[in-house]
Amino acid sequence: MDLRRLVALLMVLLVAQLGLVSFSLGNVVFKVQHKFAGRIRNLTEFKAHDARRHSRLLSSVDLPLGGNGHPAETGLYFAKIGLGNPSKDYYVQVDTGSDILWVNCIGCDKCPTKSDLGIKLTLYDPASSVSATRVSCDDDFCTSTYNGLLPDCKKELPCQYNVVYGDGSSTAGYFVRDAVQFERVTGNLQTALSNGTITFGCGAQQSGGLGTSGEALDGILGFGQANSSMISQLAAAGKVKRAFAHCLDNVNGGGIFAIGELVSPKLHTTPMVPNQAHYNVYMEEIEVGGTVLELPTDVFDSGDRRGTIIDSGTTLAYLPEVVYDSMMNEIRSQQPGLSLHTVEEQFICFKYSGNVDDGFPDIKFHFKDSLTLTVYPHDYLFQISEDIWCFGWQNGGMQSKDGRDMTLLGDLVLSNKLVLYDIENQAIGWTEYNCSSSIKVKDDKSGSVYSVGAENLSSASPLLSGRIVTFLLFLLAMLHRFT
Repeated sequence: MDLRRLVALLMVLLVAQLGLVSFSLGNVVFKVQHKFAGRIRNLTEFKAHDARRHSRLLSSVDLPLGGNGHPAETGLYFAKIGLGNPSKDYYVQVDTGSDILWVNCIGCDKCPTKSDLGIKLTLYDPASSVSATRVSCDDDFCTSTYNGLLPDCKKELPCQYNVVYGDGSSTAGYFVRDAVQFERVTGNLQTALSNGTITFGCGAQQSGGLGTSGEALDGILGFGQANSSMISQLAAAGKVKRAFAHCLDNVNGGGIFAIGELVSPKLHTTPMVPNQAHYNVYMEEIEVGGTVLELPTDVFDSGDRRGTIIDSGTTLAYLPEVVYDSMMNEIRSQQPGLSLHTVEEQFICFKYSGNVDDGFPDIKFHFKDSLTLTVYPHDYLFQISEDIWCFGWQNGGMQSKDGRDMTLLGDLVLSNKLVLYDIENQAIGWTEYNCSSSIKVKDDKSGSVYSVGAENLSSASPLLSGRIVTFLLFLLAMLHRFT
């Protein structure tokens, strides 16, 4: 049986099984799935997504994960959160590259009304929540966010927000303050519902990709380090530690995502670059298969974009052109007979029938304080069909003007590693880890240490089967390019 017939048969069998799969939920408020789950999309969508990115303490917070970070199968993570009183569910993109939480609000102009992601969209209505209040422009949150009073501010005027993303899409509206629900860790692999109060954006107008139905969500949950982010607000209220860790499992799917103090395993860390909008660290050199690349000394320190951005919300990995060219040349020197093809005018792909870990070099990124990030061939190469592989490295010179000098490492190289973002101590650390196992976090109220296990919310859901069918359809569509 040839490959085309085999793929077609697998598609039929999987579709037949869709009605037999049940959707299992844990006792969580934040249910995380993949944005591209169950959708037919191409490689270009990943780059389009990446462009948009650019006292009394309770237990840590457990955010169960679903899906995996493999470029040929998945994309952005999104979570279900509870807002308001009575609480209603909202599906929001989890984004470490931005700060505020915002959701589409009642009366919104150009807000999406439907989604192809298999979720029901809900417009937030402050009037329907007994605990909701509008934030005025002279409120401490507003003056802190904007470093002073907004022009023409009067007490009765709302505090407005306007966020523009890398692809030109934008969201605008006003801030409200209301209840949020989350699960705090209360024992080994146990959680209980807890409440907090946060300030977030009430979206009144969307533009660009945020207003389209195909990838529509209710909003975006920023996990940035600014005081306006949800994690910073909960920490200021004494609810959590200002730190979180994730372990993205692209072998079995799902993984671990916990807010709070990580006790075990202990991680070696590197300092964050101060006064940066993102999670930037100091990269010092790159080693390809034992050879240290000869690069300009200031290549990782360009103007106000200092350092290397660590961003689990980005799918691929982006390097300045001089770094990209040097790395690719060194990789190709170990495979001189490799015949390269360009897919969708931007992805470098090739045919290879052997074990990529045997035929291609490991790549090591060396950071300040002797922290190393090792990326294996099976991490930076992804397979799109039988014997056809593509590089996940992206040339910054081909990006927009703002991204040409940027060094950014996304899910492609962070998967299967436990990554700690310690905002309080301004440090980031990681280690290779079994993301289907568990970690230990500390309850600062009692001093107890509890286990937080891995979750894979997609593993028993129709979304997983839909994603498998999606990948097979994508694979079949790509075959004709190489046959």
